[in-house]
Amino acid sequence: MNARVAAILILLLALLGGGALLYHQQGQTQRPAEAGALGQTLLKGLKAAEVSAIQIREPGSTLTLERRGERWVVAERDGFPADLDRVRDFVLKALELKIGQTEPIGDKDRARLNLDASGTLVEFKDAKGASLARFIAGKKFFKREPENPDQAAGDGRFVLLSEDPGRVVVVSNALAQATAKSADWVSRSGLAVEKVQSLEYRPAGGDGWKIERPGDNADWMLAGAKAHEKLEITKANAAAYSLASLDLADVAPRDLKPEDSGLDQPAVLAATTFDGLSYTVHVGKLAGEQYYVAVSVAGEPKTEGKDAGERGRKLAERLARERSLAGHVLLVAKNRLDDVLKPRAELLARPQENKK
Repeated sequence: MNARVAAILILLLALLGGGALLYHQQGQTQRPAEAGALGQTLLKGLKAAEVSAIQIREPGSTLTLERRGERWVVAERDGFPADLDRVRDFVLKALELKIGQTEPIGDKDRARLNLDASGTLVEFKDAKGASLARFIAGKKFFKREPENPDQAAGDGRFVLLSEDPGRVVVVSNALAQATAKSADWVSRSGLAVEKVQSLEYRPAGGDGWKIERPGDNADWMLAGAKAHEKLEITKANAAAYSLASLDLADVAPRDLKPEDSGLDQPAVLAATTFDGLSYTVHVGKLAGEQYYVAVSVAGEPKTEGKDAGERGRKLAERLARERSLAGHVLLVAKNRLDDVLKPRAELLARPQENKK
């Protein structure tokens, strides 16, 4: 080997060694930055006390939760009360989000992981409408790919922070509640009609009925019953109890037309109570497994007995909530009304067969 070749080899080794050193140094400067992000809070600086609104935007749908005094409401449902526990839980979980993994990401990967306009944008705002924090929730993250990803719960979620669009973050919470569906946010509390004195069903077409009783613990009687007709007491009790626990499934948009909901020609349920109240429930069309419903409450409550003070207080609180339902088109699950939306004949006891 001559001196010239030896010099060239020495130069190449020096260059390769320098390159290797440079690569090693770059790796040392990059890896700690990535590793240092693990376990850190995702939404730095976000404070629950400062959150006055939450906006969730999905393709073709937007839902806004607003804090009004001590309660939260759904703005797109004309200020209908939101489920306070669900709102509180969502905020707390957002505060607890930690960075589990982070990688650089390009435009193609953003689209593949629904971290672009196809994803779900979640934004927290203060009382003045200024943004406190925002991120895009993309596809669910799975440690092992399930057979049906759409139905599976997910081990986490791919997330993109608005201030760092070039980097995808994986969080361990699947953020199932990051949805713009009003049914997942509205308060489900509906009517809780107690001490029913009379209940009448007037269908839009067909045979209606009315049941009544002289006292709170007395048996039901069928108004206008013929000599051969006998009321089935268990069915009457089931019909009356339908209004004692009439929970909501959702609230319809404000601009829904009466002819579309069927509330232009509804069936009517009219109930009076021993507390001096009158309830009217209009039942419209069946949309899938839910009825469109409108309710109203009239009268002033009256309570008697040694527990009148406490019962009166609870009744006043309940009435305030029930009266707030007026003016909204509600959605109630079909099975909640099956026992009361019955034709007259189905409330009657079946005649026993003659024994031979």
